[in-house]
Parts: sequence; C-alpha cells; structure tokens
Amino acid sequence: MSEASSSSRDDIAALAKGGRTNLLGFPLRLMARIPFLFIAGRLYGAEALGRLASALVLIEFVALLSSVGLKRGLARRLTEEAEHPANAVADAMVICITVGIVMACVLFLFPAPMFPSGQFSRFDLLLPLSILPLTMTDIALAALAYRFDVGTTVRARSIVEPWTLSIAAGALWFVVPEGGLALAFIASCLTAAAVALAALVRSYGLPVEWRPHPLHLLALARANVPLSVAEGIEWFSRRLDIAILGIFATPTAVGVYYVAQQVASLPQKLKTSFEPILGPVITRSLKDGDYKAIAHQVCQVGFWITAAQAGIALALGIPGEGVMGLVGPAFVGGTGALAFLLAAEVVAATAVVSEAALVYVARFQNLVISAATISLQAVLTVGGILLVDHYALGDLYRAAAAALALMLSLAVASFAKSRLLSRKLGEPINNWRWGLIWAAAPAVVVGWAATQYLPEWAELAFGLPAILAVYCWTIWHKGFGPEDRVLFRRQGRVEAA
Repeated sequence: MSEASSSSRDDIAALAKGGRTNLLGFPLRLMARIPFLFIAGRLYGAEALGRLASALVLIEFVALLSSVGLKRGLARRLTEEAEHPANAVADAMVICITVGIVMACVLFLFPAPMFPSGQFSRFDLLLPLSILPLTMTDIALAALAYRFDVGTTVRARSIVEPWTLSIAAGALWFVVPEGGLALAFIASCLTAAAVALAALVRSYGLPVEWRPHPLHLLALARANVPLSVAEGIEWFSRRLDIAILGIFATPTAVGVYYVAQQVASLPQKLKTSFEPILGPVITRSLKDGDYKAIAHQVCQVGFWITAAQAGIALALGIPGEGVMGLVGPAFVGGTGALAFLLAAEVVAATAVVSEAALVYVARFQNLVISAATISLQAVLTVGGILLVDHYALGDLYRAAAAALALMLSLAVASFAKSRLLSRKLGEPINNWRWGLIWAAAPAVVVGWAATQYLPEWAELAFGLPAILAVYCWTIWHKGFGPEDRVLFRRQGRVEAA
C-alpha cells in the first residue's frame, strides 16, 4: 500500500473515531437537554426563557468574536510552527482572554442590546460574566481536538455543561426565581471551562520558556480576522432568527422558538463536533498538496453528518407535538418551527463541511458567501414575519416564518459553498446519496403509524426509538458502503481490514 493511501486511510480513521465519539454523545446531550427545557418551561415559563434567549444571542456572539478565529486558526498554527505546542495555545489564550475582558466590560456598561424587549432582572445583568469561560472553553477544546481528543468535548459540552444548567436552574428556582436561569447559565459555563482547561493541561502541559510578545500576538490576531468574521457570520445566521423575533414578537413567542431551536440543535452538535477533527486533517492534506484527499474527506464526513442528522430529524420531527409538549402545553404551537429547524440542520451539512476547507483555500470568497447568506436570511425572515402580520396569523406563525427563512438560506449556502470548493479543488463535492431516501421512507411510515395509533406518551416512549431503529437499519444496509462503516468500527478493526 502506498504512503499516500495509508495516510488517507489514517485520516478517515481519525475522522471516524471523532464521529463515533460524538454519535455516542448524542443520547447524552438528549438526556441532559430535556430536563433543562422541562424545568425552564414548567417553572420559569416561556417569557423568562425568551428573555434569556434574547440575551444569549449577544453573549454567545461576543464570546465567539473574542476567540478571533483561533478555534480554526489554532489548528493551522500548531501544524506549521515548530515551537512548543503549549506556547502556541498560551498565545491563543492570552489573545482571547484580553478581547473577552474588553467585550464583557462593554456589555456591562451598555446592557440594553441584550434585552430588546426592555425587560430584565438585576441577575440578567451578570450574564456578561459568562463570556470569558465560554471563550476559554472553545480554545481549549480546539487545541484538544487537534490531537484528536473529542472525548473531552463530549464530557464538557454534553455532560457537565447541560447537567449543571439543569440542576442549577431547578435548585435556584427555590432561591432566586427571578434570576435562576441567568445564574444557572453562568454556572454551566464555568464548570465546562474547568473540565476543558484541566484536560488541556494534562494533554499539552504548561508553556515552556514562554513570554507573550504583544506585537506577535497582534499579528496573530490580525491574520485570523477573516476566520473570525466567517465564524461570526456563520454562527449569527443561527441566531439572527431569535434576534429579529426579539424585535418583532413577544418574549413568550421567543421562548417557544428557543425551545424548538434547542431541540433542533441536538443534531447540529454532530457537525460542529466534527469541525475540530476535520480542520487538522485538512491542513495536513493541504501541506502535502493532496486536493483529492481533501475532497474525499469533506464528502465522507458530509455524508456521515447528513445521514445522522436526517435520522435524528425524523425521530424528533414526526412526533414533534409530543416533543414540544414535554416542555409545557404553551410550547406545542412551536411544532411547525421545530420541523423547519430540523430540516435546516440537514441541508446545512454540506455548507459546514465545505467551509471547513474553504477557510484555508478561499477565505475571502467564503466570507462573501457567508455575508450574502446572512443578508438573504435577514430579508426572508423580515419578509416572512411581515407576511404573517399581513394575514394576522399570530406570534407562533412568526416563529415558523423565521425557521423557514433559516432553512432556505442555509440551502442556498450549501449549494454555493460546495460549488466553490469543487472549483478550488478540481474535484466533485457532494454529500447526497439515494440511500438516504431508502432509509427515510420506512422511517416516515413507522412515524406516521405511531402518531396515528399511539397516545402521546407512547409516541415518545416507543414511536421515537422505533423511527430511529428502522432508519438506522435501512441506512446501514442500503446507504452505507465499507468505508462508511468505518465510523462504527474500532481503530484496531480498521487497521486489520
């Protein structure tokens, strides 16, 4: 076997290992997310949840900007520079901490943009404290993913963070009900940061003869500005809907939409967790000038993500009324928004994996497409809401219109970014396979039967697992080839094959 093919096999195996870990993390995320949504919906109510959602749009966006593109840029720096890896990570941390402190101070002084409805408690004003741990966690997990450590991401993001959020929200309701959600969110960010930083020190150790140089750090930050802007635009496209709803709709409608978005974001974690693994693999292939390998890696990961997200979307979307009803009767009206948001996650997979390569081979063009996408989403969202108002359909239809706008804009982005990457690499980029239809068809039939003939509790207890089981069995036999099944094999079995 040639060295190139051996390297390609190793890269796919590394990607598969990361994907396998994240697939195992999905049920953990599901089990941890539902208690929080139940507690927040039943105890605090849709209005309080809506206020938190509006504030988190700006908090998380500012935290992302504070990373100045180093979530992705760190992989390239670790690949190209010969200095001690812990020193490179320390440089990144200094930049992010400095920018994060400045950003947090600005929001402390000018909190109004976090609360477009004008309603907030004194505890809500403490939310900027979460910016620093959020940013530090992102950098630490990106550095660990460079060494193919995805397990820490699952522990921090799928176990520690959501369970701390749920437990703290439940406990604080009895102590400070007006500020329980905000304080619980801050606590969850701090505990996740502690887990990530502890693993970072174990993996990289402490810096060796390291001294921060302001001019060097400034040059590093400036070099990553295109990455930071692209990340910010891509992330904000997932929060623009809430930002616009916060202006046009009531906090209650925003709260209902936020619950639908939280449920729909469960499959989104699959692709966002692949990104740190895909980045180092792509940078190594770029260093070797192996464009064919990059195209193969992007298509392989893209299909894995699309297949997984499609199954999860069917399982959560078909019994959508029951899923939303778990949070409370007031949230059932968000079922339409949930369906569009789940579909948006499926169509967005191609854009995400294409962008993982475009940020290295076509930064500016990728940035232009991202900016055009978010502009299109803004136009479609506002237009949809105004159309709903014209027909006097109500707040929850505004939420559905925002979700539909997100789905359409992400579909356009996927088409544009995959075509651009195909031209840059000289190789076809396509995640679609007909096996997806083979797998979806029987799953839809099983889901329809469950919603028609089972009570609501049985839809969730038996119908949801049945949809997933039928989909997984069919995609395994009709959609997966030998290389796709690497995702479910241990490393030793892959090498033996």
